[in-house]
Amino acid sequence: MNMPWLNQTGEEASVAGIIISVALMLTGGFLMTRVTKRLRLPNVTAYIVSGILMGPFCLNLIPQTLVSGTAFLPDIALAFIAFSTGEFFKLETLKKNGSKVITITVLESLGAAIMVFLLCFLVLRLDFAFSVVLGALATATAPASTIMTIRQTGARGDFVDTLLQVVALDDVVGLILYSMAIALASASLSDQGFQISGILIPLGKNLAVLAVGCLAGVLLKYFIARRNNDNRLIVAIAVLFGYCGFCAALDISPLLGCMAMGTVYINMTGDERLFRQLNYFSPPILLLFFVRSGISFDLGALLDNSEAIGAVPLLVIGVLYFLVRILGKYLGAWVGCRSVGKPDKVSNYLGLALIPQAGVAIGLAALGAREIGGEMGHALETIILSSSVLYELIGPGAAKLSLYLSGSYSNKLEELVPVEETPETPEAPKKSEVELLIERIQKIQSELPAHQQESENERAFTEAAEEYYRDQFRMRSKRPGNRLF
Repeated sequence: MNMPWLNQTGEEASVAGIIISVALMLTGGFLMTRVTKRLRLPNVTAYIVSGILMGPFCLNLIPQTLVSGTAFLPDIALAFIAFSTGEFFKLETLKKNGSKVITITVLESLGAAIMVFLLCFLVLRLDFAFSVVLGALATATAPASTIMTIRQTGARGDFVDTLLQVVALDDVVGLILYSMAIALASASLSDQGFQISGILIPLGKNLAVLAVGCLAGVLLKYFIARRNNDNRLIVAIAVLFGYCGFCAALDISPLLGCMAMGTVYINMTGDERLFRQLNYFSPPILLLFFVRSGISFDLGALLDNSEAIGAVPLLVIGVLYFLVRILGKYLGAWVGCRSVGKPDKVSNYLGLALIPQAGVAIGLAALGAREIGGEMGHALETIILSSSVLYELIGPGAAKLSLYLSGSYSNKLEELVPVEETPETPEAPKKSEVELLIERIQKIQSELPAHQQESENERAFTEAAEEYYRDQFRMRSKRPGNRLF
């Protein structure tokens, strides 16, 4: 399908095409959620499906210039996601579960990396450089879809706390393994052999970015402390965007630093309200990010029989990678949870929530493709891009299933609000269904906060607006001869 604005020329036509295309992406993503809601699928799945439908392999509604011109969008989306994740790294929580979470994360990451490497290098007999880099990329997990699924379901509990911390630390392990893998790959492809600087330089860059992120968290505290509530959101977004630009200049993912920024800020201030405000602002950005991922899905490169690594077709490598990574994540998470004594509901279902893979893996794949170059580099990026879309299609559904099976959320009132059902005795007859329902309603009422008429996000913005008008009133009333009306 060809739309009129795609073929127009000139500055005005270009502006019109961009605005209409963005509106289509927002509208298409929203309308698709009406469908996935009936199928009990998360919103992330709707966004990616709508992107595929609007992309070049279906309706072709969005011009490629818009896709290439919004290359900054993954970094911005990752910044919001990572900063929000930092909220869950409070020191008191880390002191309780820090060592356990690190153990689980390392084992589930290594489970995926080792199994993918063995598949490629020993089973499929692919090149060592390609195998080791693809294995390192298998460790990365997309926190965006998991966090959005948790928000959508309202899940909570030990399973959710463990999952959020594992997902956040997962990319830390992935970045470290990638730095080591790309150094080994470069050494195997080079005539100069292995050099320790190939590992130390990328590792040093990531440590420097991490330190700058911590400093940005400290500065954010003082910048916001000196501002009225109406400027808090502006200052926070300015700091996040500035930090993303700094990371882009170094060609490094902003994930680690933004996570550190959020962690430092929450531990220095305890201010959860800023995170609520950012969560209220970020949904359109995340929607555009996932729709864009769907539009970028290159089905042709994956299905082309001429695309191969050695004697193995690219489609075969992609399918096997897709399946083996899931198996590695699940087994690694199960072993990790068992080794630290997590309950069965966490051990058995945590691996299901670690399937999604998108932003970080796609960014690292692009870097790896440039480092390796040639057919291997192109194949590496194609596999990651294609599999990431598929992971994002089934990942949110699997994450939602894991949240349900672990008892982190439920649609049944008797599971959401358990009450004591005493056995029937001659002195006390068994409670009727009506009596149990009344007890559950009373329990819900007792747990509700007093006079809470709006959500935390809405309340944060309402309070900011009221503060703004109070400040304006005081400033005007102090000016001599100045009337308010």
